[in-house]
Amino acid sequence: MHAWLCENPVGVDALAWKDLPTPEPGKGQVRIRIQAASLNFPDLLIVQNKYQMKPELPFVPGSEYAGVVEALGEGVTGLKVGQAVACLSGTGGFATHALAPAKLCMPLPPGFPPVDAAAFIMIYATSHHALLDRGQLKAGETVLVLGGAGGVGTAAIQIAKIAGARVIAAASTDEKCAFCKAQGADATINYSTEDLRERLKALTDGQGPDVIYDPVGGPFTEPAFRSIAWRGRHLVIGFAAGDIPAIKINLALVKGASIVGVFWGDFARREPAANAAMMQELAAWYAQGRIKPPIDRQMPMRELKTAYACMDARQVQGKLVLVND
Repeated sequence: MHAWLCENPVGVDALAWKDLPTPEPGKGQVRIRIQAASLNFPDLLIVQNKYQMKPELPFVPGSEYAGVVEALGEGVTGLKVGQAVACLSGTGGFATHALAPAKLCMPLPPGFPPVDAAAFIMIYATSHHALLDRGQLKAGETVLVLGGAGGVGTAAIQIAKIAGARVIAAASTDEKCAFCKAQGADATINYSTEDLRERLKALTDGQGPDVIYDPVGGPFTEPAFRSIAWRGRHLVIGFAAGDIPAIKINLALVKGASIVGVFWGDFARREPAANAAMMQELAAWYAQGRIKPPIDRQMPMRELKTAYACMDARQVQGKLVLVND
C-alpha cells in the first residue's frame, strides 16, 4: 500500500508519500481499499499538531474516506468483503488502504458514489446534530450560517432549509455568496465588504437570527452574537478563522441567549443509538435527493499537498476530494 505518512507534525511539508506493508485487520477491524477521501479542516490542524486529538506518531492523516471492504478481522459481523462503506475514523484516509473499526463503517446503499460518500459523514452529521439537536431549530426561524461556502456551511444551509428555516449565509466573497444561494440560502452577507451587524439588522427587521451556526470564530463571533435574537442559540462548531474568540458573558444575559457547544464526535461516542438514528435519516435524505455534498473538485491522492494549499488559501467551495486510481 501507499500512504501519506506524518512522522513529525510540523505541517504539510513534512508529509511523505511512502510504500508501506499492507496491514491485516485485527479484532473488530476491517481493511478498506480506499477509493476516495475528503479533506476537512481538522486534517490540516492535525498535521500541525493543533488539533485536540493528537495521534501516536507516525500516523496517516485523513479523517474521512470511502471504499470497499477487502478483509475482515476477528469478530466482525454486519459487514462483508466487497461491501462499499464510508468511514470517519479520524486518521488513515490519505492512503490506498486503511484499517478501520468496523463499528465506525457506514454501509453504503447501491447508487451512493464513493466521492459523495467520502464527503458525507462529517459535514452532515455535524450540521444535523448542531441545528436539530443542540440548536432545536424550528420551522419559520432564521439561521445565520457563518462560513456558508465551506463544507459544514453548505451542509448547514441544506439541512436548515429541510427544517423549514430561513437561511442567511455569510461568506468572504461575492462568488462564495452566489454559491451559498445555489445551495438554498435565502439571503447572503459578504463580510469582507458589508457590515455584518448592519446587514443582519436589515435582513431580520432588527430582530436578529434565532440560530447562529458558527464554524469560523475569530472576529465574526462577537458581532454575530451581539445581533442574535431573544432566546437565540449560538452554536459553537469550530474556529476556521484561527483565533478562538472571547465573548463577555453579560451579552448572553441581556440577550436571553445561549452559547451552545457542538461536539458531534463525542455525541456519537456517548449516544450511539441517537447517532445511528440520525445517520439513517441523513442517508434517507441523500437517497431522496434532498441533500448532496457539493464537490468543488477531485484531485489524485498523490496531490495531497496541493489540496492542502487550496484549503489553506480558502479556495475551496464545498468539498475537495482526493481519489485513488
